[in-house]
Amino acid sequence: MFRPLYPASRVPGAAARSARRAAVGALVAAAVALGVAACDGGATAQDTAVGNGSSFVTGSYSTTVFKPGARPAAPDVTGTTLTGARFRLSADRGSVVIMNFWGSWCTPCREEAPALGALARHFAGARVRFMGVDIRDDPASAEAFMRTFRIGYPSLNDPNDMVALDFSGTVPPSGIPTTLVIDRSGQVAARIVGPASYSGLMALITQAAAER
Repeated sequence: MFRPLYPASRVPGAAARSARRAAVGALVAAAVALGVAACDGGATAQDTAVGNGSSFVTGSYSTTVFKPGARPAAPDVTGTTLTGARFRLSADRGSVVIMNFWGSWCTPCREEAPALGALARHFAGARVRFMGVDIRDDPASAEAFMRTFRIGYPSLNDPNDMVALDFSGTVPPSGIPTTLVIDRSGQVAARIVGPASYSGLMALITQAAAER
């Protein structure tokens, strides 16, 4: 959730409201620009590892791994899925959550979709939850995408990037697609910017699921 750079008590009345609106506008513009850049040719990920995080960069994509004890807490995201169901991230505490930001209009999202669908089926019943976040999309197109690529897990409907903005103070998605691995305690264990591979995401999930 967005928080102003300065406490409202320090900025009087209209000035405080103006500052908040300007900051939100800047965040939205940045999210849109990053998403478009990723789908046009692979956005450069600006690694924001916390503490002792280690980063691995391949081409214009990156995977950032956060070590236990240096992981940012994921915000308590809430929203409505494409089928109208309510979702709250904290309700999945105790499970590893894979949160994938995607859009049916995004070519790299099509590249990674078969791997995500297969991994979700592989980990079914293993206290590993997959959740998509459908960015700036038409629900009918999104549902057709999920049928085509056998995506059986739900996706949040996020036409205005509000879920992505919830992560702006921790580990923001740096483009579309971005995949977050959230550990059982609700902390971000890893972030993949760019299309996730089956083997790469499998390794990250297996590591997070083995932690106690």
